[in-house]
Amino acid sequence: MDTVVITGASRGIGAALAREYGTHGDRVVCCARSKDALDAVASDVREAGGEALVQRADVRDEYDMERLMETAAREGGDIDTVFANAGVYHGAPGQTPLAEESYTAFDEHTQVNGRGVFAAIREALPHLADDARLLVPSGGIAREAKAGFGSYAASKAFAEALVRQFAVELDYPTAVVDPGQVSSELTNGMQGRDPEDVAPMFRWAATEADPEEMDGAVLSLRDWKSATR
Repeated sequence: MDTVVITGASRGIGAALAREYGTHGDRVVCCARSKDALDAVASDVREAGGEALVQRADVRDEYDMERLMETAAREGGDIDTVFANAGVYHGAPGQTPLAEESYTAFDEHTQVNGRGVFAAIREALPHLADDARLLVPSGGIAREAKAGFGSYAASKAFAEALVRQFAVELDYPTAVVDPGQVSSELTNGMQGRDPEDVAPMFRWAATEADPEEMDGAVLSLRDWKSATR
């Protein structure tokens, strides 16, 4: 039984990933800012056959992340995988030009989508299993600028830069997982893949992808499909 920590597990990819691990009988440690939504996801995990531990936490708060990782290790032993998944988008995708954004939106994007990745990984380090993996969801907007995505795009580029830096400094495989456009509350109704359909891709990255090839890389939908044909 693996112990998996998922930040931002109350909705979207995080919730789908928690349920995916539940079907494999793993132990899932879920965090988000909404306790009620987390409890619903945890119930799904248990019904699917897994174990679930819920803790309300804010990835912007390093002390919340420290407590989360300590709790995960205390209850489930060494952590096998960390998904630094929590993310926010203020405004409608494609309609938030950088020069028109508020400082509040800019700060929230960088603190949650960037600093939150740093805090989750940093505080997990003392509690990782020897073969642990560290994974961060992202998208093409982090690498190819498009008008109207403003500081959200910049924050995802920040997150990917953190992944590359951790990859060269840590002994644990660290990678970006890019499932393409996913439909969720975060994308404000934009058309995309169902989070449930791409959740197996994230578990593949955590359990089957070649650790040397993935380290510091962006794992794409094509990589997953090619590997699992």
